[in-house]
Amino acid sequence: MTIHHIEELLHFIDASPSPWHAVQTIERRLQASGFSALPEQDSWQLQAGGRYYVIRDASSIILFVVGQRPLLQGGFRIVGAHTDSPGLRIKPNAALQGDGLLRLGVEVYGGPILATFADRDLSLAGRLCYRDGEEIASRLVHVNRPLLRLPNLAIHMNRKVNEDGLKFDKQKELPLLFATAAEQQLPRQQFLAILEQYSGIEAQSFLSWELNVYDTQKGELWGGDRQFIADSQLDNLASCHAGLTALLDPGSLNADNTLVCAFFDHEEIGSTSRIGADGSFLSDTLERIALALHVERGDLHRAMARSFLVSADMAHAYQPNFPGAYEPDHRVGVNQGPVIKINANQRYSSESVSAAMFISWCEQAGIPYQKYSHRSDIPCGSTIGPISAARLGIRSVDVGNPMWAMHSVRESAGVLDHDYMIRALKKFFAGR
Repeated sequence: MTIHHIEELLHFIDASPSPWHAVQTIERRLQASGFSALPEQDSWQLQAGGRYYVIRDASSIILFVVGQRPLLQGGFRIVGAHTDSPGLRIKPNAALQGDGLLRLGVEVYGGPILATFADRDLSLAGRLCYRDGEEIASRLVHVNRPLLRLPNLAIHMNRKVNEDGLKFDKQKELPLLFATAAEQQLPRQQFLAILEQYSGIEAQSFLSWELNVYDTQKGELWGGDRQFIADSQLDNLASCHAGLTALLDPGSLNADNTLVCAFFDHEEIGSTSRIGADGSFLSDTLERIALALHVERGDLHRAMARSFLVSADMAHAYQPNFPGAYEPDHRVGVNQGPVIKINANQRYSSESVSAAMFISWCEQAGIPYQKYSHRSDIPCGSTIGPISAARLGIRSVDVGNPMWAMHSVRESAGVLDHDYMIRALKKFFAGR
């Protein structure tokens, strides 16, 4: 079962080289499991036991199963995660020509470890908008072969790289090598020809695009006993996959409570957008579910008071080569269970009661768990947990599986932990 889940995870990530592709991959799983799409502009008709999903702007998705119990009695059980990962995005006027070569200009998205993009087989995936007659349409594009590269400067010209670290000037040194300049084509035309080839849309119809730079290397098992995994976007597609798998379990699909998975774009850049966790997407959807189930506004607030959010993101596993980066008494290990993330300043939403509740679900599932606190002299990251809990007014816990090299283009985690997290979330969904 563990290997089955891991193989599914790696296929899920490899099929999802951008947030838009991640939502498409999730939607296909949902349609195969009998879920119905709910356009936001339509009236919603829901029934007990019904399976539904709603997408906002193609890169954020909320999926839910209406429970058999009245909403007022059970509230919502919500798993939140995010579909985006830090990296590089192609600029609108991307093609740069000089010295006989073409490069593509990029903008940094979020907080990636830029050095890890060097000397990798990179390519493009994302969303393309175009004119279709009198209408504006969009289509996903996935260039599924190595297309771009960021070659390192040889050590002979950068003698102190091993002492000072590999650094890139974001404006001058990040443009990606793309092609040899062709005399018969303008730089932009060479770039558009690639988009035309892989989208099936004529370049003259292009209006705009959002293109993510991704690593084409597939996910792999590694280690002496193949007990680890390596792939891009483990932060946070691994949590999306765990939540999705738990919700699609037969027990969850027939649960008493109303179960929700909310997967947002834009977490890596602060979540403040119409599709981010700091927007109205989740609150709008929960309110519309209640209204469609004929729950009055006052009773909705009562249902929210009975609700709970598990904010599932990844956690920092102890790396023994860098012991000084960790709080000595809070080192969490790979393949040792889900991590409850705690921060006194509410960078994480966990508090004593919500942490105790998650511990109880882990114990019921028969799995180990760990607790993490960041070093006090290093700034702590955050998640969608505090944002969503504050907007909704519901209890929340921040958890995640331990991983190495968070925000690298190639991250690592444990085989056992992914299965552990799925089992914990299944218990959370099943509880009364």
